Amino acid sequence: MTMTSPVGFPGQPVQVNARIDSPLSRWLWLVKWILAIPHYIVLFFLWIAFTVVTVIAFFAILFTERYPRSLFDFNLGVLRWSWRVAFYSYDALGTDRYPPFSLGEEPDYPARLDIAYPERLSRGLVLVKWWLLAIPHYMVLGFFLGGAHVGWWSGGLITLLTVIAAVVLAFTEKYPKDLFDLIIGLDRWVLRVCAYAALMTDTYPPFRLDQGGSEPTAAQERP
Repeated sequence: MTMTSPVGFPGQPVQVNARIDSPLSRWLWLVKWILAIPHYIVLFFLWIAFTVVTVIAFFAILFTERYPRSLFDFNLGVLRWSWRVAFYSYDALGTDRYPPFSLGEEPDYPARLDIAYPERLSRGLVLVKWWLLAIPHYMVLGFFLGGAHVGWWSGGLITLLTVIAAVVLAFTEKYPKDLFDLIIGLDRWVLRVCAYAALMTDTYPPFRLDQGGSEPTAAQERP
């Protein structure tokens, strides 16, 4: 398989980067679930479209070994939009800047996602990677994300750690950096698996918690 590798893609085709905005409001996080409702409504329909596009891409890859670029860009846009809303809300609470209603790259926003476009994808892998090969990751993500939803609470580790960070922020006016690095590492794992399951890459997501706001360099990725 040949893959285009833009600058900034040292090893992983899925690049997740984020930075803490400063200052952060001590109490805004209490109402972000309300403020994010317009995004949740739009994303509900975008994810329906995402699923349909992924099914179309499945057959395109199966017969042509290619993910149509227009479909790839759309699904990447949905993932970017979702990541910005997640970062604003209860998967990180890393910024008070309201997410833009955009499928574009938005390089000025503190949460960014890029996926290298693959020139070729395996016909064989497309049959099994999204369910069979990804099962070990799904088990891990079930712990990260949880399954019981009560309001904005997902019952998962990521939401729990984010709420802990919010409480610390409320009393100290500081977001603990080590906790931020851990939360972004967990979010990065989720997004890597999501891109793999959505057939956007053949690179198997590593079972590795890459913490911190910046993607590791190629040298850091070597064991």
